[in-house]
Amino acid sequence: MREERRTKRTKHLLWRWRSNPLRRHDDIVEAWTVLAVWTVIALGGTIVGVLTSEVADDSFTQQRSERHAVEAVLVESTPDAALTGRGTMSDQVLATVRWTASNGSARTGQALVHMGQEAGSKVVVWLDDTGQLTREPQSAADAAVEAAVLGTGAAVAFGGMVYGTGRVVRWRLDQRRYDQWGREWEQTGPQWRRKTT
Repeated sequence: MREERRTKRTKHLLWRWRSNPLRRHDDIVEAWTVLAVWTVIALGGTIVGVLTSEVADDSFTQQRSERHAVEAVLVESTPDAALTGRGTMSDQVLATVRWTASNGSARTGQALVHMGQEAGSKVVVWLDDTGQLTREPQSAADAAVEAAVLGTGAAVAFGGMVYGTGRVVRWRLDQRRYDQWGREWEQTGPQWRRKTT
């Protein structure tokens, strides 16, 4: 009984490939389109997701290797609380800082520092390879999470594009079938009307 049910289910899933006098060429094209779309989504989505994740992780690793922390002094006091442009609270604010460059010269610039600090306080700022102020690089754990999110997003976007393309192809096949049915009905309809009147 169980084997019979499994056989019926398999036949139901593969109905488009079975020999059938009512099967049209468009049915075969649609069957292959569905198979191709899901195969490309599964394999291509995986490849796109993994590659995107690896590229993002490499970029974050490069950022960590190019940026380094230096000690700086706050030139101005920072407020106790700051409202960001989006209406949410932030624990960091832009402030003017002074630090000593690798060649010994004094440099000043704007950097993100924690709020509630007095002028003259020592803070840590981040510099890139050219000695310019930059943001703190992400930790390895944060970078791994963001790379995974980016990879997942890329896989979903790729899958959505492929699925959308498949839907367009199936829609066109449906339109062709409707047109074909309309032409066939134009030929058959008058014969039926004569028989019923």
